[in-house]
Amino acid sequence: MPKTTEPLAWRMRPRTIDEIVGQQHIIGPSTPLYKMVKKGHVPSLLLYGEPGTGKTSLAYAIARTAGREWVAINATAAGKKEIEEAVEAARWSGNVVLFIDEIHRLNKAQQDVLLPHLESGLVTLIGATTENPFHEVNPAIRSRCGQIQQLKPLKPDDLMIILKRALADPERGVGEPPVVIDESLLWRIAEAAGGDARVALSLLEAAVAAADERHGRLYIDEDIVASCTANRGFTHDKYGDHYYSLLSAFQKSVRGSDADAALHYLARLLEGGDLASVCRRLLVMAYEDIGLANPMMGVKVQAAVEAAERLGLPEARIPLAVVTIELCLSPKSNSAYKALDAAIADVRSGKLGDIPDHLKDAHYKGAAALGRGQGYLYPHDYPNGWVAQAYLPSALEGVRYYEPKEHGEEKHYAKVYRRLEQLKQEVKVQP
Repeated sequence: MPKTTEPLAWRMRPRTIDEIVGQQHIIGPSTPLYKMVKKGHVPSLLLYGEPGTGKTSLAYAIARTAGREWVAINATAAGKKEIEEAVEAARWSGNVVLFIDEIHRLNKAQQDVLLPHLESGLVTLIGATTENPFHEVNPAIRSRCGQIQQLKPLKPDDLMIILKRALADPERGVGEPPVVIDESLLWRIAEAAGGDARVALSLLEAAVAAADERHGRLYIDEDIVASCTANRGFTHDKYGDHYYSLLSAFQKSVRGSDADAALHYLARLLEGGDLASVCRRLLVMAYEDIGLANPMMGVKVQAAVEAAERLGLPEARIPLAVVTIELCLSPKSNSAYKALDAAIADVRSGKLGDIPDHLKDAHYKGAAALGRGQGYLYPHDYPNGWVAQAYLPSALEGVRYYEPKEHGEEKHYAKVYRRLEQLKQEVKVQP
């Protein structure tokens, strides 16, 4: 291996945009950004994505390709002084790309120094963040960046290209002596990296360091790869944008009746130790997505959640797996909460009307003199426990919020609802 203390991932960082692997939607030869950079123009931009997707590498490659000076700072460690120095360098050379990692952490003092120079074009900014910039980055910074680009996790095929480059490069790569590793083992490293190029190269570096040397070659076998990749390939951030995407994908898979997809996302959430969020989301789904089509699912999910909370992980996965599959395969209806949302919209827009007098509270002295409760028909005194009378304010007479669906258990509720509507109409037309 090369005699250097620099990690392999650092040595193999792309030097130009033509060395970038993956992210072709951002920097592929046909993209506007590629064409701009090749002509020496670098716009201010924000890059966001999961760790290891290449945000810093892409920014560095852009600056190098365009022939620009490179100044890098981290918003959590740098202060106002570092930004002032970067601005001063830009003032003298007019050729500086200022790279700010974790840009969502910029404080007000840092922003006050930076913003005027972004506005004037003196400083070209490339900001990087693992958070969604539309949520976490100051709007003033966002508005001054011409592009906001999301980097995606690298595919195993992309990581294989990077790993093979590291094996083949005698200067920046693993160097001498030559490394012998089976293609299937290299693929295992690529898969274990979880889309993170830095992790993939670090795993390869560790495997090379542990390799057996025979006859002037380093041999990496299955045991070495298994040891280096143990407990790799999974990350979970309970507070990041990806976390909310996992919860969203879980619910949408249940709503779409795809049990296999739902179990996949459930596994990822549980492997992150996120039992509380899973339980809350399952309870929401039982009422939001299943609803009147299978009302007993609310009871079943509550029981499963209580069992999971009492059991704790890993046993909690057992009741949660059962109800997840049952939710997926259950008939679906959102009619109940949609009906309430429609009623809430009317209330918020001022469509209220006065409560009919016969429905008003009459449990106090003097209520009768005000007409409160007068003429109220007590449904239990009538056959089948129903009698026609007005319940809605007169201003909302005839309004319908509930639109029943004709499947699952809700078809029975729909039948009763429509029969009641029919009876109301029959009573109205009587002379």
